[in-house]
Formats: sequence, C-alpha cells, structure tokens
Amino acid sequence: MLSESVRIRLDLGYEGTDFSGWARQPGLRTVQGELEAVLARIFSRTGPAPLLTVAGRTDVGVHATGQVAHVDLTAEQLASLGTARRSPGVEALARRIDGALGARRDIEVARTSLAPAGFDARFSALWRRYEYRIADAPAAHDPRRRRHTLWHPAELDLEAMNDAAEVLLGLHDFASFCKPRELATTIRELQAFRWERDEDGVLVARLQADAFCHSMVRALVGACVAAGEGRITAGRVDELRAAEQRTSEFKVLPALGLTLTEVGYPPDEELAARAERTRARRDSENVA
Repeated sequence: MLSESVRIRLDLGYEGTDFSGWARQPGLRTVQGELEAVLARIFSRTGPAPLLTVAGRTDVGVHATGQVAHVDLTAEQLASLGTARRSPGVEALARRIDGALGARRDIEVARTSLAPAGFDARFSALWRRYEYRIADAPAAHDPRRRRHTLWHPAELDLEAMNDAAEVLLGLHDFASFCKPRELATTIRELQAFRWERDEDGVLVARLQADAFCHSMVRALVGACVAAGEGRITAGRVDELRAAEQRTSEFKVLPALGLTLTEVGYPPDEELAARAERTRARRDSENVA
C-alpha cells in the first residue's frame, strides 16, 4: 500500500538570464514559478498542486547546472504516474516535466528519483558549489557564451586574485559581502575559493561554502577582480572582511557569470540528522 506522501528529488539546471531568480514572485517569471505551474498541470486531476523546496534560491540572472529540489507527492498523485512506489514512473516524471516545458526550454530536469528517508533538499545539504567565469583581455571571447561569461576589458592578475581569495577562506561573518536581510545571519564557512584559467584562457572561480547569503558570491568575486586590477591588495580584502560593513572599494559583479554547479549531501543514513541540525540552527539565528 502506498504511504500518505512520497518525497521526490529533482536534479535540474537552468539558463538564468530570462528568470527573476528561483523563488516564485507574483507577476514575474521565475524558475520555481515555471516548474510549479507545470507540476500543477501534470497533477491537475489529483490536487493540491505540489510545491518545491530547493537547495539554494539563486538570484536574478544566476544559472544552474547542479541545482537540487524536492517535491512531496500524495499517494494519489504518485499513482497517477501509472506506477508503484519504486517503478520507472517516478523517474519518468522528469520527462513529463521537460516535455511540458517544451523543446526550447531554458530549464532541464535531468532526473527525478525517490528521495532517501530524511532527505530535505535545503536543510540536508552540507555545501553548495558555484563557479564564476570572466573573459579578460587575453582570453577568448566566445559570443556563444556571452550569456554566462563576463567580459572584462583589461588583463587581470591571476596570482593577485588567488591571494585575495585565500584570505577569505574559513568561518567568518561575511557582512561586508552580503546584501543584508532582516533576521538573517551573514556567518558562513567558505570552504574553497580558487581561480584558474581554462583552455580558452577564461578565468574561472570555483567557490564552496556551507551556504551563501544574498549576493555573497558576486561580491567575493568582485573583491578578487579589484585585486586583479591592482586597486586593492589581499591584505586590504582581509581588512574589509573583518570590518563587517558594506564597502564601495569593490563592485558586486553581474549575475551572468555565475552558475550553481553542485550541492553536496551526507550519506543517506545522516540526512535526517543533518536536516534537523541545520533547521534548528537557522531557527535560533532568526530568533536572535
């Protein structure tokens, strides 16, 4: 017999240029809004319409190749897929969604799968990984990639950018790099941050943290670009971080170069405990 509800994991990507971010907003085109509208059509005879929970709510114009979300389906909704609990019907949901989005879709659901017990796309996550692409003067400027690579008119110093990135690593209050939100903490653990040039000479930053606050990645990248231009030193970047105040000494860069590439989770047997700890911490931060 089917349980009352079943949690489905969605692995997806999107080209974020024409979206007003992930989160649904009245009158605006968002990734969540598009997907939930499709789910409402798929399950129109078996309401209520399912709602999505996502690992990371990306900002306006940000792309994703490794986004993760979950949706809870009722027994009736699951049965409407023409399948029992562990049959290919759960996996076929990805094809149903992509088909409803159309052939020229800018969202792609790569797979849908039965979520392990205790899985929460948001609260079970251990870390999120992003990359940011900049084609500076020496790099190839491929017009086919203009919607997800920032073009910079001058050459940037890769070593100086990595020096700046290194001083930002660790557990800090990143208030200098976050757009403030009421009752939201700006304490984050930046676990990895490194710049490299790819085969076309494009500068690619790869960052990983337990979570990122609003505009944090684009501000961190902006500080490194300022260092790469020779306008500030790594030491000054460290001072600005320690000041825990927004500054005009570097720019928050545009969203087009930013992509969420991966979300990391613990082993299945640790998912529920991780979600409980994260939820409790977020609740205590909001109360404080």
